[in-house]
This record gives sequence, C-alpha cells and structure tokens, in this order.
Amino acid sequence: MSLPESRIAPFDGLSVCLFCGSSDAADPKYTRAAADFGLATAQAGWRLVYGGGGVGLMGASARAAHEAGGRVLGVMPGFLRSRERLFDEVETLVVTSMHERKQIMYDQSDAFVVAPGGIGTLEEVVELLSWKRLDLHGKPVIFLNVDGFWDTFFDLMRHSVASGFTPETFLRAWTVADTVEQAIDQMTPGPDTMPLQHDRR
Repeated sequence: MSLPESRIAPFDGLSVCLFCGSSDAADPKYTRAAADFGLATAQAGWRLVYGGGGVGLMGASARAAHEAGGRVLGVMPGFLRSRERLFDEVETLVVTSMHERKQIMYDQSDAFVVAPGGIGTLEEVVELLSWKRLDLHGKPVIFLNVDGFWDTFFDLMRHSVASGFTPETFLRAWTVADTVEQAIDQMTPGPDTMPLQHDRR
C-alpha cells in the first residue's frame, strides 16, 4: 500500500532503520542475519524502516518483521519498483529520488543498523556518517558485522585517520555488533546505558 509521506501512520515507539543489500546472490548467512534482525525488531515492539524492496536482505528482513506482526515502513524511489521488487504488503512510501528516500528514512528513524550490502548500502552509511561527522545528527549507527563483513571498511576509516584526513574521534561515530543479539542489546537500555531518544522531525 503505497502512501504519500503525509499519510505515514504515526508510530510512538522506537523506529530502527536497516541499511542492507538487495542481492539474492549474497551468502545465505547474511540473508539469515537480516531476517533474524527483522524478527527481533518485531519481538521488541519496534518499527523497522527499510528500503522497501522484496529481494535480498531487504526482503528477508521486512518479511520476517511483518510475519511476526511487527510494524514495517518501506521507502523506495519509483524507478526501482521493478528492480528491487517493491514489497507492498507493508506500509510503503514511493518517492521520486534516492536523495528523498534517504532523507525520509533518516527522518523516520531513531537509530540505524548497517547489515552487509553492496555499493548502495555503502553509499547510504557513508552519507549518514558524514552527517554525523558534521554534527548534523547524533543518532546511533550500529554495524551488523556478520562474519567480519565490514572489517575492511573499518580499516579504510582507520587509514583515513592515520593519513590525517579524518580526526580520530570519528572512529567513535559508530559501534559494532558481531551478531543480531549484540545489535539488539546495543539499542536496549541497560543499567549502564541511556534510552535512545526520539528526535524524528
């Protein structure tokens, strides 16, 4: 059910955005992790915000959350409807551009989890981290580092720091979870953590 932005149903709980790949050719362990994450968001009573597709890790996470009775919001540019196979069994917003997609996903989310993915996933998280580097937001960014998938990205960021292009403090702009359970724990208030604050616009 594609909706205009003004008709997105309000949600008072925690909204977590998942950036992840849309390829069906990915190693099944990555797809399983995405599905497990979608299920975990539903079980926690959170809303899953994602790229709107029905394929790859995107489709696996959304289906798992939806089938478990969770709230899901998909956001997809119209030109990708056939390529990423719009999953319209959930609340879905069709937009005109990639920039609009990312802005709405950001606006509708309180935290971000970055699962394995390709150049699109990388582009999304690099922009998000760039915004954080510029103090444009303080929302949590958690890499779901299944089987060390993101290790080479972290190496590149450390290389940028060592080369003098990026301050060392930037390496604290994200946290790393090796499993879905660790990612969920990082978003769940405990005795030594503060609850995530809702700062959606």
